[in-house]
Amino acid sequence: MKRKEISQSAEELNKLCVTVKKYIGFQDYDKCEELIGTSMGKFPHAPEPHNLMGILLEKKGDHLTAMKHFRAAWALDPTYIPARQNLECYGTFYSSGKCAYDESDCKVEEKDRKKNNYKFEYDENGVGHFVKGD
Repeated sequence: MKRKEISQSAEELNKLCVTVKKYIGFQDYDKCEELIGTSMGKFPHAPEPHNLMGILLEKKGDHLTAMKHFRAAWALDPTYIPARQNLECYGTFYSSGKCAYDESDCKVEEKDRKKNNYKFEYDENGVGHFVKGD
C-alpha cells in the first residue's frame, strides 16, 4: 500500500514538472504559481515544487527569492540534482547553462563530467594542479 502511494506521488510530481515547464514556455506564470503552490501544500517534503518555484521566480526576475527556493529544494533532498544544478547555474553573476526542471534536464551535465575528467594532484613543491585524467 505504501509503495503504491509513493509511486503515485512520484508520478504526480513528474507530471507537475512537465506541466510547469510547458506553462513557463507559454509565459503563463499565474497558472504556474497556482499549480506549484498547491503542490507545495500537498507534498511539503518534496524538493520538486521548490525547484520549480525557483525557476518561475527567476523567469519573473526575483533572483533572491528564487535562490531561497533552490536552497530549500536542495535542503529537502540533497540528492536532487536539478536543485543543485540550478544553484550552480543561477548562483553566479552571469548565469550559464539552462535551468533544470527535472532529472532529464541534467543528463547533459553527466556526459560533460565524464568527457572532462580532471583530477587534483600536488607537485613536488606542494602546489595543487588540475590534471586531465585518462
